[in-house]
Amino acid sequence: MSDQTVVSIGCTHIDLLRHGETLAGSVYLGRSNALLSEHGYRQMEGALLNAPRYYAVLSSPLARCAVFATDYAQQHGLPLHYDARFQEMDFGAWDGRSAAEIAAADASALENFWRDPIACTPPQAEPLLSFQARVLAAWQELPVRYSDQRVLLITHGGVMRIILCHLQQRPLTELLNLSMPHAALHSIRVEQEPQQTAQASA
Repeated sequence: MSDQTVVSIGCTHIDLLRHGETLAGSVYLGRSNALLSEHGYRQMEGALLNAPRYYAVLSSPLARCAVFATDYAQQHGLPLHYDARFQEMDFGAWDGRSAAEIAAADASALENFWRDPIACTPPQAEPLLSFQARVLAAWQELPVRYSDQRVLLITHGGVMRIILCHLQQRPLTELLNLSMPHAALHSIRVEQEPQQTAQASA
């Protein structure tokens, strides 16, 4: 015989913060390691002006996230962890180029990407489904790793859209419809389902 023991895991609070404005301007910015502008840095400071006390800071390793994350963690005496899985989507040949530049070269490719980003991957870019898989793999580890804690995740617009589509059960085709301005802050509460474990009895 065996009985079931219910194990309570608790909940995790995760604040998602997009990086601020960069020196690269209004371009498709994926793997390029653009730096924050001074205004972008201030945008992030403003977003966290009344922030709660965090247990840890998590960040994409790209400079537009990592520089602010490093400063914030040091100022508040918090552990800092980088995770490359929270990097932005790699836009391939479009990386660092504006929509106007891309449209001038191949307007139909840009239109197709906006219409169906799953099927119409930019040249040499990371497929959207691969991007989704790596982001959600990292995301789903957080509630267990930081059970009953509040953490700050500093990341990118595309990463935040993937997470929000997942949580809101939206199709990926709606990804680009989600507004995600610089220094956008979203607070997420993730509740864990109680787990049952078999316990042998004499």
